[in-house]
Amino acid sequence: MKRYALALDLKDDSILIAEYEAYHKSVWPEIKKSISDSGITAMEIYRLGTRLFMFMEVNEEFSFEKKAKADLANPKVQEWEELMSKYQQTLPTAKPGEKWLLMERIFEL
Repeated sequence: MKRYALALDLKDDSILIAEYEAYHKSVWPEIKKSISDSGITAMEIYRLGTRLFMFMEVNEEFSFEKKAKADLANPKVQEWEELMSKYQQTLPTAKPGEKWLLMERIFEL
């Protein structure tokens, strides 16, 4: 089982942050299904201020490329992504079109 860590920022607005967290307390079933169907077996998102940290465990079928392709073909995922973009702010090192950035593991015990 592989694990990945990703980061993204939220816009620095307490009302928007509260709305974002409310959406994540009841994520749409279609979004949960798309996550599971892609091979992601566990996902958690943490927040510190405006910084988000996502932890994912994936099975051997998972690939970021396949997930991205499936997401583009899924209208409900596209609707969710459009909605979430109201709250999200890309990291300074993000390239055009990038949102969640893969973090590099620098220590493991």
